[in-house]
Amino acid sequence: MDITVREQGKVNVLVLKGRLDLANAGVLKSTVKSLLEQDKILMHFNMLNVDFINSSGLGALVSMMKEIRVYKGRLTLSHLAPYVHEIFEITQLSNVFEIYGNEEEAVNSHTPAPMV
Repeated sequence: MDITVREQGKVNVLVLKGRLDLANAGVLKSTVKSLLEQDKILMHFNMLNVDFINSSGLGALVSMMKEIRVYKGRLTLSHLAPYVHEIFEITQLSNVFEIYGNEEEAVNSHTPAPMV
């Protein structure tokens, strides 16, 4: 799995590419842990190029979301391929994760709306 990390405002965007399975989940978990240790607690995973996910990958995502919440952070996801989105629906994880259609909506959701 290839992971590109960039900051967009206060949100760390992780662009994921490849398979999210047992063999690759450790790399992503390690990246997330490193960001959390730097007090970077707002994260977004752009999953446009994730072409495969299995139960190990889903378990890793749940584990990372829980860890981010321990740090009082927040995780959003976007660009789920139809196959990946279907797995989130079947497992009902679509009710657990904040899933957006695109990265811009997800990153903007991390910023509170201005007070009127």
